Amino acid sequence: MRKSIKPCPKGGAFFIIAYISMMLMGCGMEDIPFVSELTGYEQAEDTEEIQDKQEAEASDAPVIVAPSQPAMVEVETPPETVSEDEADEIVYEPVTILFAGDMNFDRRYANMNSLASRGGEIDGALDEDIIAAMRDADITMINNEFPYSDRGTPTAGKKFTFRAEPETVRYLNDLGVDIVGLANNHAYDYGPDALLDTMDTLSGADIRYVGAGRDIAEAMTPQYIDAGGMTIAFTAATQIERSLPPDTKEATETEPGVLRTLDPEKYIQVISEADENADFTIAFVHWGSENVFEYEAAQRELAEKYAKAGADLIIGAHPHVLQGFEFVGDVPVVYSMGNFWFNSKTLDSCMIEATVNEGELTELRFIPCIQKGCFTSMLHEGEGDFERILADELSRSAANVELSEEGIITKKP
Repeated sequence: MRKSIKPCPKGGAFFIIAYISMMLMGCGMEDIPFVSELTGYEQAEDTEEIQDKQEAEASDAPVIVAPSQPAMVEVETPPETVSEDEADEIVYEPVTILFAGDMNFDRRYANMNSLASRGGEIDGALDEDIIAAMRDADITMINNEFPYSDRGTPTAGKKFTFRAEPETVRYLNDLGVDIVGLANNHAYDYGPDALLDTMDTLSGADIRYVGAGRDIAEAMTPQYIDAGGMTIAFTAATQIERSLPPDTKEATETEPGVLRTLDPEKYIQVISEADENADFTIAFVHWGSENVFEYEAAQRELAEKYAKAGADLIIGAHPHVLQGFEFVGDVPVVYSMGNFWFNSKTLDSCMIEATVNEGELTELRFIPCIQKGCFTSMLHEGEGDFERILADELSRSAANVELSEEGIITKKP
């Protein structure tokens, strides 16, 4: 984390020193180089679940034609001079970041058919408390577990493949979603064309994405969001499909795909880069085993590497059920948020709310929810399920975790 330069506007300190040094050597301002800054289930469903699926006709809706995501590298002109007094005038404010797990808008499945029967608006999927929380957060992020497209063909031999009409991206706008993770095992279900459509559709809806790209350079590009006087970095990668070769292709120098972290070398580079350029760095990772409540040794090993590389918060998805929490050093790990609004099963779910101020995590809150009848509701203290889920989560967590009656996650002293 760049805490030592946090009070300065980005690049300011560097340019002051460079300018003075080069002027002493007789160089003009035009000789000073600029610094570029990077902007930026397969569900093991059982037979009963498969029987719950409701087939529907494929849509002829056209792909939303939208501009691509902004360039990965932008050059920022440095200020002429920045005094220490001016730097100290930066006003920091707390920033709330809300995370939720797997969402699926493929209309061939029960949850989307139920949504259509309830009027087709997002309040037919999520209750008003969840909608309000997602809209009120300064930054909201979900796991986008499907492509938006009407192109491509399903991956041969893959048991479950998902694809949603591009216009369904409006549901994310309705929820105030700012950024999604695409590094998962379903973003590539309909091949490269559908993934390209997905990125264009998200960009056209003014929603950022991370963990996939038109090539490996973009897939490895962090997304930076400035808020509360801070730069917050978002990164993402997937460990899933551990039998090689994977159905979900990793991006190459010339082909679209996701960023993989079965071998974490590339993703560690991404986290390190983000840490150098941001005040707070988030690792959003797809890992673990489906329908398994206990996190695995492999997840913990990866978490240790991510924390060492500079991640300040690690958020996990993929198992479709909740897993516990742990602190790796001082870095909190949420191993799995479970399904958020994904299928017809009754499952415990959650949202995770992180509050960040001055580049530090000041609060991390687990918000119990439940997916039932193709509808997800927020739970509240005294409702029974709220306390049950808290107790279950604590029992799944590491010994160094405390979980308050309100759902606040802290490290034991």
